[in-house]
Amino acid sequence: MIREPTALNGARRARELDELASAEVDVLVVGGGVTGAGVALDAVSRGLSVALVEARDLAWGTSRFSSKLVHGGLRYLATGDVGVARESARERHLLMTRIAPHLVRPLGQLVPVLPGVSARQVAASAIGMSLGDLLRRGAGTPSSALPSWRRTGAGETLRLAPALAPGGLRGGLLGHDGQLVDDARLVVALARTAAGLGARVLTRVRVDRIRPDSADLTCAVTGERLTARARVVISATGVWAGALDPSVRLRPSRGTHLVIPAARLGNPGAGLMVPLPGSVSRFVFALPQQHGRVFVGLTDEEAPGPVPDVADPTPAEIEFLLRTVSRVLQVPLTSDDVVGAYAGLRPLVDTVDDGAGGRRSSDVSRRHLVTVSAHTGAVNVLGGKLTTYRQMAEDAVDAAVGHAGLAAGPCRTRTLPLVGAPGAVPGAAPAGMTEGLWAEVVARHGAEARRVVDGARTRSATAAVGHLRIARAEIEWAITHEGALDADDVLDRRTRIGLVPADRSALAEEIEEIVAAV
Repeated sequence: MIREPTALNGARRARELDELASAEVDVLVVGGGVTGAGVALDAVSRGLSVALVEARDLAWGTSRFSSKLVHGGLRYLATGDVGVARESARERHLLMTRIAPHLVRPLGQLVPVLPGVSARQVAASAIGMSLGDLLRRGAGTPSSALPSWRRTGAGETLRLAPALAPGGLRGGLLGHDGQLVDDARLVVALARTAAGLGARVLTRVRVDRIRPDSADLTCAVTGERLTARARVVISATGVWAGALDPSVRLRPSRGTHLVIPAARLGNPGAGLMVPLPGSVSRFVFALPQQHGRVFVGLTDEEAPGPVPDVADPTPAEIEFLLRTVSRVLQVPLTSDDVVGAYAGLRPLVDTVDDGAGGRRSSDVSRRHLVTVSAHTGAVNVLGGKLTTYRQMAEDAVDAAVGHAGLAAGPCRTRTLPLVGAPGAVPGAAPAGMTEGLWAEVVARHGAEARRVVDGARTRSATAAVGHLRIARAEIEWAITHEGALDADDVLDRRTRIGLVPADRSALAEEIEEIVAAV
């Protein structure tokens, strides 16, 4: 199996799990979502020895079920979270210009001016987009990276969103935000970058108990039990934090998205923002995605009770999303147009003294919280959102360094590029690969795209998998370099084929064949 600094694979996992059983590390990170992977990268880049353990797979939970947006923070101004808004705009700037410009790109977002959208909603959207431009400029993001908002005429509005109802259409408001090619791919890039600096990244390793200087672990592959010794433990387990630390108070909120064929909406060139009736700050989005899909979302519903392994959308949420976005469409969407649906749980922080119990989950702050647990002795990093993962990680490592008295360098992640960040342009398509497929490979792998294809031993490596623009070489790369241990990891978290159950069923056998041959 390949032994490269940033390559995650089964052989490396087995070797490093053995090492963890016999060596103390400075920092043990629990949780392999975007926050945990960000914490591991921050800590190892400061010169600390680091191990990350994840009970299932990288990006198993909330981190793969987002809107794939890198928000500039505009919506948080409406709730008075000016600090979160500025932080979001700054972190978006860092992701787009330094950290992962190959994974984040500008996406136009269009508010249509139609009879169903009130004058008050149009005015509020214009004001909001103007404030968004102020946030963008304050963060230092040039208009060449994220264009300023502008008004569009009826003709241009229809070209950008062909499914809109033309009757009474008076144009639109066009702003821009950042969009990830895929949220799970960001997590994998963070983990691989950390591994390249020496971090051990171990999936399928469950934490049974946390102590101030160690954690009891179980390998889900072999059933082996071991104790990992660490000078400090950082728990970044999202909505599952309470399972390891009963003192943690979270208020999970469910965000549901629908997967719609892009052709059903005329293959839009921008995302749609549809205001909720009576609201000037809440929208349902219809966002173009890879593989010819549009994601319609999202909801913000209380999700009390036991935390499921994977949250399920409810029929009421699906109906709400279809009804809301159809308000502006010429032909309303129906359940027959839905080819997939997914839901993620936001790990919102609940507190005793802020009155959160009397507020809707949409009104609860997205600020993150870093505390040292009196129950486990671990540093808990809670709440927050995908866009601000880097700041969350920096704050968590700062707290851990102070708590454990570690000798560490300054934070480096503001300027540290992730694997695949452009250094050289990948160039023309490899022999035997279409330009369209090559463009998709480059969009997902950036500067590593050529290595993904040229190093593959898979039969017909330059061909597409089934009807999707995913190269067979990418499946092999997922196993040899991206930490996927089986076909499910590939289908559901490295390629996102599994977001459409019919695609998953149709392509599972081909994926399993490639995985077995690696």
